[in-house]
This record gives sequence, C-alpha cells and structure tokens, in this order.
Amino acid sequence: MSDQSPAPAPARLVVPRWVQLVTLPLALLGLWAVARAAGVVLLLFIVAGVLALILNPIVTVVQRARVPRGLAVAVVYLSLVAVLTVGGFLLANPIADQVRAFQEDIPRLVDDANAALADLQRTLDREGIDIEIQAQGQTALQTLQEQLLQGSGEVVTFTGELLRIVVETSIQLVLVLVLSIYMLLYGPRIGDLVRSVMPPGDGTPGDDYPTRVQRAVSGYVRGQLLFSTTMGTSAGVALWVFGRLGIFDEGDDYALAFGAFFGLMELVPFVGPILGALPPMIVALFDDPLTAVWVGLLFLALQQLEGHVVAPQVFAYTLRINPLLVIFALLFGAELYGVVGALIALPIAATLRETVLYLRRHLVFEPWDAPLAIAGPSLPPCPSCGEPVRPDDAFCRACGSELRSSSLPAA
Repeated sequence: MSDQSPAPAPARLVVPRWVQLVTLPLALLGLWAVARAAGVVLLLFIVAGVLALILNPIVTVVQRARVPRGLAVAVVYLSLVAVLTVGGFLLANPIADQVRAFQEDIPRLVDDANAALADLQRTLDREGIDIEIQAQGQTALQTLQEQLLQGSGEVVTFTGELLRIVVETSIQLVLVLVLSIYMLLYGPRIGDLVRSVMPPGDGTPGDDYPTRVQRAVSGYVRGQLLFSTTMGTSAGVALWVFGRLGIFDEGDDYALAFGAFFGLMELVPFVGPILGALPPMIVALFDDPLTAVWVGLLFLALQQLEGHVVAPQVFAYTLRINPLLVIFALLFGAELYGVVGALIALPIAATLRETVLYLRRHLVFEPWDAPLAIAGPSLPPCPSCGEPVRPDDAFCRACGSELRSSSLPAA
C-alpha cells in the first residue's frame, strides 16, 4: 500500500468585485487592440507557437538521452526536414507517373465523351427533339481538355521540382521557423513564466497549465493527421475497388494520386472534401455521366462516413470541444486570417478550452448578490485562514478555500 497521499488541491484565488468590474474589461479591450495593431506579426507568432508546441514533446524525448536542449532542437528540425524531403520524393515519383499517364489519356477520354454526345444527338434527332447538344458539348469538352492539360502539366512540373519548391517555401517561412526555434530553446523559461502568471496548480502534471496546453495541441494534431490519412486511404481504396469492378475504369489507374490529393485536402476546412472530390469527378464525367453519378455517390458516402463515424471517433479524445464552438472557431479564424487562420483556429480553440478549465479550477469570483459583511462575533471563521465568513458562502472570500457547512464552527 502506497504511503503517498494525493496532493491537496491548492486554495482558489478570489477575484474581487472591483477587478471584475474594471480591470478585466480593460484588459480584454487592451488585448483586442494589441491584436488588431499587430496584424500579421501576431499571426506569425501564433503559427510559430503552435509549431513549437507540436515539436516540443519530440525535443523532450531527445533530451532524455542526455542531449543539450539546443542540440536536441537542431536534431529535431534536421530530422523533420529530412523526413519531409524523403517522403516528398517517395510520393512524388508515383504520383507524377499517374498524373502524366492521366495527361496522356485525356485525348482518349475526350474522344469517348464526343462519341457519347454524338450518340445522344442522333437519339434526339431520331425522336424529333430539336435540341442541339453535340456542338455545345464539344466546345465545352475542348475547353475543359485544354484546362486539364495545362493543370496536369503544372502538377507534373511541381512533382518534378519538389525540392526547389520546398527550398523556396522554407525561405518564405524562415521567420516562423526562427521564432519557433527560439520558442523551443527558451521553452522551459517560457513555461516557468506562464506558471508564475497563472494560478498555481497542485504540483501534478495533470494540473500543470503549460503541460495541459501542450497535450491539447499535440493531441489535436495527431488526431488531424490520423483523420486525413484515414480519409485519403479510404478514398484511394474505394476508387481502386470501383476500377476493379468496372464501375469507374480509371479508378484503379489513378487511385494513389486521387487518394493522396483527397487526404491532403482534408486538412483544409470547409471546402477541402469538395476540392478533393473534384479530380475523380471530372475524369468520371469524361468517361460517362452515369459513371460521374456513381463516383459522386461514392464521395457523398465517404463524407457521411467522415462526419458521423471517423471524425467523432478521432476527435473524441483530442479536441473535446462542442461542434458549435468548432464551427465558430473555424469561421472566426477564416474571417481574421483566411485559410491560415482556419488552419490554426482549432489548436487555439483547444488551448482556450484548457485555459478556461484551468481557471475555473483555480479561480473564484467574489459574489455580487450581497455586500461583504463586517466581521463580528455572529460570523464563523474560515477553517483555513480564520477570516469571518457568511454561513451561506460556498468559498472563503479571503483565501478562496472551499467551505462546507459541517466544517464551519457554530456561530
């Protein structure tokens, strides 16, 4: 049997009424004014902070091998760049091959679509229906063919020059990376500073504010990556099955490219699933309108699976935020900073949730229902600090300790 007793809960801090009335509103207005004045600078610091919170657990693991923190940060960043580069090259070649094959196959798809239009036009003419479909359809197909050839050519160029784009993107994000590196280097000091500002916890990791925030952000990122991987794999496998069954002949030929694109688009809020479904829908439309209907039903089923099965299971233990608040956070982030704001909205929402829960545990607001009574012989003292308390108080107005009617001495 363990001799260690649970750590006692720290006394709650009492927020006086004058602070609630004056200081808190002014502080909120001041923070809002500073945020508006900072603009993009604030966004850079937030993105760097989120990145640092994501990588900090890995840095901590490397430090356990008696590696200095500065060297551990360097090892983590170099390893991250190496993994992204190698992974990009491994995925670039097969995806580029599939995109190039699709580019070469576009003329055949257009010919098949024109033949289907000619059959439909002959049927309409035979039935005496005066509707001209073939000419307009051929014009639309020609335009679509040109756009697809141009777009797929750009994709092939992208995959062929992946390293150059990675380097250019790294240069554009150098400020974010530098900020995140400094945040990781000074992570322990930043954590101590935050602990000194926030109400003290009970000494356990579960009641340490910086630790709770880091766990919330890291858990969300793990959940989002798992979610995107699951949906991308599901889309690729489903399209491959459609191809094998003869429902969508091009499905098994381009399953890897379509699945990877769909999984990547799942990282984009709101429009991601729609954008991810567009390439296979366009290819299916070239093949046959009925095939496009089947592919559309497939992605509709995937989105239903995503919303009712995958997302609730993945985010149940990572985000833990009401769906209404999730939607509000995404809309608010997109309104402030566009797509980047929507991408970082949920990690920030998870951080705010942990902040609210922590403050609710360690702060108590002085009630407004009645004025504080003057100490006198008729009021019992608080068992913790000895200050007089009212019999109907739930918390001591002086020290914030929780009061129980059985613990109060008789007046």
